[in-house]
Amino acid sequence: MALLGGVAATWPLRLSAQQLQRLRRIGVLANFSASDAEMQHRIAVFEQELDRLGWKDGRNLRIDYRFFGADQGLMRSYAAELVRLQPDLIVATPAPAVGALRQETQAIPVVIVTSGDPVQAGFVQSLAQPGRNITGFLMFEQTMATKWLELLREVAPRLNRVAVIQNPDNTAWRGDFPAIASVAPSLGIAPTSLPVHNAADIEREISAFAVNTDAGLLVLPDTTLNVNRDLVVALAAQHSLPAIYPYRYYVAAGGMMSYGVDVADIYRRLAAYVNRILRGDSAGDLPVQAPVKFELVINLTAARKLGITFPRSLLARADEVIE
Repeated sequence: MALLGGVAATWPLRLSAQQLQRLRRIGVLANFSASDAEMQHRIAVFEQELDRLGWKDGRNLRIDYRFFGADQGLMRSYAAELVRLQPDLIVATPAPAVGALRQETQAIPVVIVTSGDPVQAGFVQSLAQPGRNITGFLMFEQTMATKWLELLREVAPRLNRVAVIQNPDNTAWRGDFPAIASVAPSLGIAPTSLPVHNAADIEREISAFAVNTDAGLLVLPDTTLNVNRDLVVALAAQHSLPAIYPYRYYVAAGGMMSYGVDVADIYRRLAAYVNRILRGDSAGDLPVQAPVKFELVINLTAARKLGITFPRSLLARADEVIE
């Protein structure tokens, strides 16, 4: 994997000074809503790093944001709209947004932030040599799914059933339930898949599963679940289900525990790739980067309400403990 970093002043220039001075334009196609605190945090990190690298929105850069939440129709409409603007590059997250853009353009560079395998999805030829107009960053590794189950078992050793809640339309996670199912017996756990497409599904499936005793909840990354995170967290608390989540913002919303990628680190590195492409690098020559920083976040208040005491060894490993 190529190392990122360096300030704009020291970056090898592939474009003339006159070309670099002109207003450049990038598009951003993203899930969440524009007002979502998590999205605002990601934007702030991204724009601060771009500024450090010499790109300031409103000065020498214009950023066109399009947020579609969980609305797939709006996502496709925005993808076409951004391509019509003919920007210098487009940032896209998650995988469905990348697919929508790929149907619209094979020429405009696209920098992705995705949970799925971009090779399997056909977005790039390989992680090391993408070879097309797409490169970017992975949010998760293949081993994460089993790690979530192991952490949940460590926190709640009496668990004998765990519901894995996921959107079956999200192809990024089709291999994860089989991976979880393969290790669950060794932990004395029976896994159950809860397929959901919307808020009504989430409420129905969790409530039906919660009749089981000594049961827990494992939430996979997905736009539908992310935008309904307050509902998921509330239902887990209502039904006394110990739960593990893929992002810190679930824990900030009252969830018990999360383990996942350091999102701020991903968005700083994302800005570095945008910088490189704006200065002349080809997206197809930049390797798709794996996550390098992860964080374990624990909410002690949520745990106490469930009657759970975290092992000291796990508290010592935590990157953040919310009281």
